[in-house]
Amino acid sequence: MHLHLFLLLALCHAGSVARARSYSLRGSWKIRNGNGSLELPGAVPGCVHSALFQQGLIQEPYYRFNDLNYRWISLDNWTYSKEFKIPFNISKWQKLNLIFEGIDTVTKILFNKVTIGKTDNMFNRYSFDITKVVRDVNSIELRFQSAVLYAAQKSRAHARHQVPPSCPPPVQKGECHVNFVRKEQCSFSWDWGPSFPTQGIWRDVRIEAYNICHLNYFTFYPIYDNTAQEWTLEIESSFDVVSSKPVGGQVIVAIPKLQTQQTYNIKLQPGEGIVELFVKINKNVTVETWWPHGHGNQTGYNMTILFELDGGLNIEKSAKVYFRTVELIEEPIKGSPGLSFYFKINGFPIFMKGSNWIPADSFQDRVTSDLLRLLLQSAVDANMNTLRVWGGGIYEQDEFYELCDELGIMIRKLTRGEVWQDFMFACAFYPTDQGFMDSVRAEVAYQIRRLKFHPSIIIWSGNNENEAALMMNWYNINVTDLQTYINDYVTLYVKNIREVVLSGDKSRPYIVSSPTNGAETIAEGWVSKDPYSKHFGDVHFYDYISDCWNWKVFPKARFASEYGYQSWPSFSTLETVSSKEDWSFKSKFSLHRQHHADGNHEMLHQAGLHFTLPQSTDPLRTFKDTIYLTQVMQAQCVKTETEFYRRSRSEIVDGEGHTMGALYWQLNDIWQAPSWASLEYGGKWKMLHYFARHFFAPLLPVGFEDQNVFYVYGVSDLHSDYTMTLTVRVHTWSSLEPLCSHVTKQFVIKAGKAAPLYNEPVSELLSRCGNCTRESCVVSFYLSSGYELLSPTNYHFLSSLKEAVGLIKTNITAIISQQGDSFVFDLETSAVAPFVWLDVGSIPGRFSDNGFLMTEKRRTILFYPWKPTSKSELEKTFHVTSLTDIY
Repeated sequence: MHLHLFLLLALCHAGSVARARSYSLRGSWKIRNGNGSLELPGAVPGCVHSALFQQGLIQEPYYRFNDLNYRWISLDNWTYSKEFKIPFNISKWQKLNLIFEGIDTVTKILFNKVTIGKTDNMFNRYSFDITKVVRDVNSIELRFQSAVLYAAQKSRAHARHQVPPSCPPPVQKGECHVNFVRKEQCSFSWDWGPSFPTQGIWRDVRIEAYNICHLNYFTFYPIYDNTAQEWTLEIESSFDVVSSKPVGGQVIVAIPKLQTQQTYNIKLQPGEGIVELFVKINKNVTVETWWPHGHGNQTGYNMTILFELDGGLNIEKSAKVYFRTVELIEEPIKGSPGLSFYFKINGFPIFMKGSNWIPADSFQDRVTSDLLRLLLQSAVDANMNTLRVWGGGIYEQDEFYELCDELGIMIRKLTRGEVWQDFMFACAFYPTDQGFMDSVRAEVAYQIRRLKFHPSIIIWSGNNENEAALMMNWYNINVTDLQTYINDYVTLYVKNIREVVLSGDKSRPYIVSSPTNGAETIAEGWVSKDPYSKHFGDVHFYDYISDCWNWKVFPKARFASEYGYQSWPSFSTLETVSSKEDWSFKSKFSLHRQHHADGNHEMLHQAGLHFTLPQSTDPLRTFKDTIYLTQVMQAQCVKTETEFYRRSRSEIVDGEGHTMGALYWQLNDIWQAPSWASLEYGGKWKMLHYFARHFFAPLLPVGFEDQNVFYVYGVSDLHSDYTMTLTVRVHTWSSLEPLCSHVTKQFVIKAGKAAPLYNEPVSELLSRCGNCTRESCVVSFYLSSGYELLSPTNYHFLSSLKEAVGLIKTNITAIISQQGDSFVFDLETSAVAPFVWLDVGSIPGRFSDNGFLMTEKRRTILFYPWKPTSKSELEKTFHVTSLTDIY
């Protein structure tokens, strides 16, 4: 049996490559529209929208209704052009290639007025041989075709059968036929994002010149042989030999700390070819494995690879290798039909906790290193160990994956998690004509080569929700046509994508879709009759009408890879893209910004189940209070659902359970609008993200009721057993002093388990605490050992807060002082305060806690600014809100 390893290949360009030159074409280009009436400079990498904005020709694209006002940009055919002189003697080089790391999307490319190729895939890398057309002074021109018009053209030309959906729902205000173009699917709109089908050169472009031989790429992965108990490193290198004769030489692979060095003789034939090497790691040296966030160290080993080739050509590369095994476990579970669905890392079961990642902006040139680091660090700060890169966006830039890896290496206390990587197909059927399949195969092969060396990627998934769309008949296809669409589905995701994945990457599992029934889906012929089965694979679950405080609404599934509730972003985030007339929940702007059908009503419905809706006579105050209440509702709903999944990891109830993953939808926003995100556009934390920091804690007490009995479970993600006690306290809403407190006897929480710790009928709990009713009291609880707090303090409401008795309007004051690079907020309250929300407007940063239940008179909270700020600036913008303030 082989357990597979995922590793990081961090190419360090310290090695010298003799007889090769590279010339970047980044920087300023000329851009003109289809009829030539508009010409302007534009940056590469970049897009037309950004160029127009930077030149002052359009407003901020996200401002108010500009997604509609600027549709004309995406419907025009733009041209990028540049004239340049190559700064070296081209006659000395045998071959010159023009390399595009990313073109968005449909183009014809002319070099010195000679057509050298066409592109139709945003996700592919393109290389064109320009040896015969290059001169000292050159011109290059990319003639773009509107992706919207191209998609419509391809749809009309597809005569075999309809490929739904033709268009997005009207509420999304998007463009049609996105499934006919290999482009960011959400760029034509989604239920949380705008329609901005960009055009441009969105990644690096350069000219490469070389003689004799050139290393195109190299990658590798180790495999652990459990029988022989040894690691083998499989290295794959791609060469282009332009010499007319074979090129011989040797390869020296060295990993000093593992006392491993091996030399191989190679002979490269003219043309392009692959060299595969198998390096056995010294068995006499202990290999330290790499662990994800919260589970151990992230040990890596420096490796050098030196190619010494004929003619004195030396090519040296260095990389860091991480060793770990990973298995997707699908096996029978005692007491339950179906199969398990969870991951083992280095033999240890890992509960995957985290969220779903979408593109951080409609315009990728705005996605800076600082923004990526901020968003990913925020995920780590919330105790996440997994992000699912969703299939309707993009394969993220290299730095995204490098940051996921780096956070586990450079900052030991803030170790990174895993990435669940979808291929870019979502919520649609797709054509399967030969041209489309050829493009997809090239895309997948390239992305596999580019990404497979990252330890952060633990699984490939063929698509988002397309198995469910097919088998649940989302698009109302005729039952007589079902087999045709099943055949197309299997052709794309099994006979093509799966085949390319298994050929290019044996180091991680592949599932055809998410949600899927995993092994059961395969057994049923690659599509399952019930893709949402709670007994197999993963599920996506959304229910905006049922009461989210009722945990019995949620599926006790094997793995929840999508679930969530909407909320509005903070007023300070909306203010930058709106005007005063927009600041109402029923304004034209608020309706326009909501891309989920009936979304605003659903939020108020869910909030109204347990909270009194804002009733101020001041329209602006009502708008701000409504925003606050939607965030309260979202945080509380996702908390309840996530805690249900976490406490279900070790039990089977009525044949259901053994839940081993909770990834809520969604982590981040693409623009300033209502969505399911816990991070607003730009990175500001919503209340949900602060809650996630608690409900994803490695040790957590979870409270809930069943048939009027109050239970507390203990949940542990740790590798060791822990001895501790549980403290349960009851407060009345009208007093800051606890009414009663109960400390259990010491008990042991087993490593990697969830187990019941405490139960008591609610009537007995209330009776024991004296003058207490469901409406007048609230329960809080925490885990500790001696005087050491081991978990967050959790709470349980005994009634809806709109029915609470004794809640009074609070007066919360704050004294702010500076402490190094952070700021201290010393809070004092006059009464128990639920959902205390601290806000400093648009000042970037986060608090140590927020949205909390304040049951003590004084509490100290820290603020960590992301940019330099001052005490006086914080004092000017600081505002505190609690639930009683909006009644």
